[in-house]
Amino acid sequence: MVAQDGQSLPHIPQEESDMAAYIIGLRRSEPRGTAWLEAYLPKTAALIAKHGGTVVLRGGNAPQALMALEGAAKPPLSVVIVEFPSLAHAQAFHNDPDYAPLQQLRQASIDMEVFVVEPV
Repeated sequence: MVAQDGQSLPHIPQEESDMAAYIIGLRRSEPRGTAWLEAYLPKTAALIAKHGGTVVLRGGNAPQALMALEGAAKPPLSVVIVEFPSLAHAQAFHNDPDYAPLQQLRQASIDMEVFVVEPV
């Protein structure tokens, strides 16, 4: 497989790459500063592309139009959705050793819940 930028994607067996998967991040706190974003955003975007991902919905510091339609849970402050070609690609991104320091930087700067979902 080839990423959008023309680079080869990590080897993922074909039978595992037929169905898209989505990483969903729910931001639950205000950022503790913004300096971390200069390192986090471009490097994370490059890793997402490396693993064949595409940002579908990008959260940010500006509030998104989130409205609870059902239930008592308070909506997150923002939502990020990243589409990958497969669950294996999403997991490869999340487990990439180059992502670990970026993940730690994000975790130190905002409270977020992160999920992966594969439509059935």
